Parts: sequence; C-alpha cells; structure tokens
Amino acid sequence: MKQLLGVPAFARLWVAAFFGETAEWMLQVALPVYVFQRTGSAATTALSIVLGLLPAVLLSPVAGVVADRWNRRAVLFGVCCGLAVVALPLLAEPGVAVVYAVMAGQAALASVFEPARNALVPELVGVADVTGANGLMSVNGSVARLAGGWAGGALLGFGGLADVITGYLAVLVVAAALLAKPFRRVAAPAPVPAREPVVRAWLDGLRELTHNRRLWRTGLALVCTSLAQGMFLVLFVVYVFDVLGGSEADAGLLRGVQAIGGLAAGFALATVARRAAPAALLGWGSLALGLVSAVIWNLSLVTTALGVYAGLFVVAGAPGVVVGAGVLSEIQSAVAPERAGRVLSTTFAVVATCTTAGALLAGTLVATTGPAVLLNVQSGVYVLAGVIALARRGWTRQLVWRYRAAPSVKS
Repeated sequence: MKQLLGVPAFARLWVAAFFGETAEWMLQVALPVYVFQRTGSAATTALSIVLGLLPAVLLSPVAGVVADRWNRRAVLFGVCCGLAVVALPLLAEPGVAVVYAVMAGQAALASVFEPARNALVPELVGVADVTGANGLMSVNGSVARLAGGWAGGALLGFGGLADVITGYLAVLVVAAALLAKPFRRVAAPAPVPAREPVVRAWLDGLRELTHNRRLWRTGLALVCTSLAQGMFLVLFVVYVFDVLGGSEADAGLLRGVQAIGGLAAGFALATVARRAAPAALLGWGSLALGLVSAVIWNLSLVTTALGVYAGLFVVAGAPGVVVGAGVLSEIQSAVAPERAGRVLSTTFAVVATCTTAGALLAGTLVATTGPAVLLNVQSGVYVLAGVIALARRGWTRQLVWRYRAAPSVKS
C-alpha cells in the first residue's frame, strides 16, 4: 500500500477520485429521494434512475474511443468541469423534469469518466499492481460513499436540494484542481490506436470482451450483479420510507455506512489480498453480498431499529467492494492497454443496461408485490452471480493468482 501511494501520479489520482466520488454520492443519494418526495411514486423514482443510466449505454461507443484516443488525465479534468456546469440548474429547487435532465447529463459525462480513469490506473502503477491499486481506489471510494451519502441525505433533509448542490460543486472543484496537472507514468503509456471509425473501434473492443475466454464468465456474472443493483436502487428508497419508517437522513446514513465495511475490504485488497484471483474475488464477494442482503430484507419481520440495519449495511459494504475490484482487475489485466478504454466502456454500458432493467423491473412490480418479495429476488440474483463466477474447473485452486506483468518502464 505504501509503495503504491509512493507513486506521485497515482497518489494524486487517488485523492482526486476521493473528491469526485464524494460529489457523485451526494447526488446519487439526494436526487432519487428528492424525486420520491416530490412524486410519492416508486415508478417515477425508477424512471429517474433509468435516465441516469441510459446515457452510459447510448454513449458507450464514443466514451470508450475517447478514453483510448485522448489524454486520459485531460479527459478526467474536462469531465469534472462539465459535471459542475450541468448541475447548476439544480440550485433553483427545480421540478422533476429538470432533475431528470440533469441526471441524464451527469450520466453522459460519467460514461466517459469511468473508462478513462480505470484505463489510466495500469499506466500509473503497472499491470502487476492493479488489484492493489483498485483496492486503494475502493478505500477512498468507501470513505467518499460514507461522506457523500451522509452529506447528500442530511443536506437535503435540513436545507433542501440547493444546499446539496452547493456542497457538490465545492467538492467537485477540488477534484478538478487535482487533475489539472499532467501525470508522470510508471508504466509505458498505451500506444495511440489508429484513427479507425468510432463504431468500428467500439466493435473491436466489444469483440475482445465477448471472445476473450477469460472474460466471458466474468461478463455473465456482471449481468446478474447489475440486475440486482438496479433493483436495489429503487427498492431501497421504498424500503427505508415505507418499511422502516425512516427519513432522508436515515436513507443517506444507511447508504453511507456501507463505506465502513468497504474500507476494511479495500485495505485487505491493497495489502494481504492484493494477489487474489480476480474471478475468486467476484465469486465469493457476490455470494457474501447475496446472503447478507437476504438477512437484511427479512429482518424487518423482527425489528425495524435503525441501529441494527446500520450495522448490517456496514457488513454489506465489504463484499460490494470485493466484487467491484474483482471485475476491474480481471479486465485491466486481460485486455491490451490500447483497447482498455473501449472494453471498459462496453463493460460499463452492460452494467448500465442491466441496472436499468433491474430498476424498471422493481419500479413496475413493487406496487403489486411489495418490496420484501422483490428484495429477496434481488439477493438471490447476487447468489447466482457468485455461482457463475466460481463454477469453473479448478476454481478452488485459484484463490491466489499472480499477474504475468510486463516490466515497468521508469519515466
């Protein structure tokens, strides 16, 4: 861990990611709650989540090629500035239609940010250390989730949406400032690909994702985890307000405290588990997340005490981070650097598509089935993802796996 943070470029990206993710979590918590308060409708809340995900699907070809062709640090800086501009209309306590438009704009910019950032990590630390680097990224991501989730819910409850946006803009400015200067790379930068047409370049990346024998099972498990996450995004709000009788601050707290468990998992990934097999991380993490989720959703039959749920959401945060790190490490280490951006953008498009499907499914059915039934289905889908990731011959002998890394290039 100290070795990774001793790389100045990665350390700066790491801190910038913290501020960027803090800002993102403020809106991720505040905006669905704001829409639910204004409309009282789970279906409308689901629509807001869909509009926040759809651009990632539609812009996947462009986002991946941008991440491969342009300077990735400059792309991240430009996206931070764009996110700040797009959020300005929310300062006026807008109607639901304006919130929808802003969420779509934010998602469009984020569709470029994620593949560029994750494709940049191997260039800054080397392929051999990507699991450790992803673990460290998840550490500050977990802290950002705790801080941003709590701040988004609390500011919305006590001051309204304008206060949320003011805090969001302040945090985002810090992230942009940290990305303003060029990075010095440890590994060789990705070669600039030929200027082939955008659609053809994206299709090449898609072909690599679907034909790479190492990645196809990962992709299938990712479909399941994304469906489950989409269901959660809608049902969580309904569950907190209608089942637990909670408030805006309670929703922010429960989403935020997952970061505590995520912190522990992130530190483990950056240290003792930094050589763990990515597929094993994905599989065991998904199984654990499904089982913990099942306990949470059924515990309302016994108690609705917020403190109990806060503790369980802390536990749930750890396998969530493990799943994310497993997916990213598998792709970063299996894909050629010059194609990493487009493959990652395609991956995020799959995630967004399946998350959208899960949100629409939950928003459509919750009025007739109630949240408890669907949440149990959601936890079962996580378990299915774990089974898929681990159901390979000899997986029990692959709990530890070392990358075949190319030698680092000093600069």
